[in-house]
Amino acid sequence: MSTVLFFHAHPDDEAIATGGTMAAMAEQGHRVLLVTATRGELGEEPDDLERTGQSLAERRTDELATANRILGVHRHWFLDYRDSGMAGDERNLDHGCFAQAPVEEAAERLVGLLADETVDILVTYDEHGGYGHPDHIQVHRVGMRAAALAGVPAVYLSTMDRDFMRDVMAQAADLLGDEVDAAELAEDRADEVEELGEPAERITTEVDVRPWLERKRAAMRAHASQIAETSFFLAMPDEAFERVWGQEWFIRISPEPGQQSGRDDRLRTVGD
Repeated sequence: MSTVLFFHAHPDDEAIATGGTMAAMAEQGHRVLLVTATRGELGEEPDDLERTGQSLAERRTDELATANRILGVHRHWFLDYRDSGMAGDERNLDHGCFAQAPVEEAAERLVGLLADETVDILVTYDEHGGYGHPDHIQVHRVGMRAAALAGVPAVYLSTMDRDFMRDVMAQAADLLGDEVDAAELAEDRADEVEELGEPAERITTEVDVRPWLERKRAAMRAHASQIAETSFFLAMPDEAFERVWGQEWFIRISPEPGQQSGRDDRLRTVGD
């Protein structure tokens, strides 16, 4: 069995991008670790936040703990850098935010957290963080450097199949029915889709997570401050949810595709 580290930027990223794979691997006996770079304090503030007396970081920390239990995460750590905000936010440049952290410093901090773990597989993001978020891009940089420092034998990049997402958007009317204005959605998101993930030809690993889809959905639902029941993510019909979220995609960086390794096939074979 393998020890697999998933490295994400904010609470809820783990459920959205890799929740099915994490749940599957945990159920199959692998040791699933999660490191989250920030507490997501610059996310959307829910209406009841002031009444509860919690900060957004505290709320999101609690939500992540619930999602981790659902997904079967064995250990979790925060790097405890500050959220950098979305691309173009002036806070991207704030001293102390994750996007501004020296890569070597952050990578050493990540490796230090794992001092008593032997990581077989590290999962980080693709080079542009899936969609250009500064913290996601930094997760890629820090994750790759940490893997090199720790000598992790297998490294995967979590990504999205851009061609698949383009096809899904074209089928929005059939998939979503009356839940949303499909034409408006397709028009609004057309440019965004072209920036998502990577072309299908670059993807090396597609994981069928349909057997664990309800756990993925429950983990997404646990992040209620950011993913409302009425959101695009959760409001879609079951059939559409399965079509959109029933697979997760990765790019294997090391060992390079074609090389043989006794430990690098865990993501490819999960769910078989």
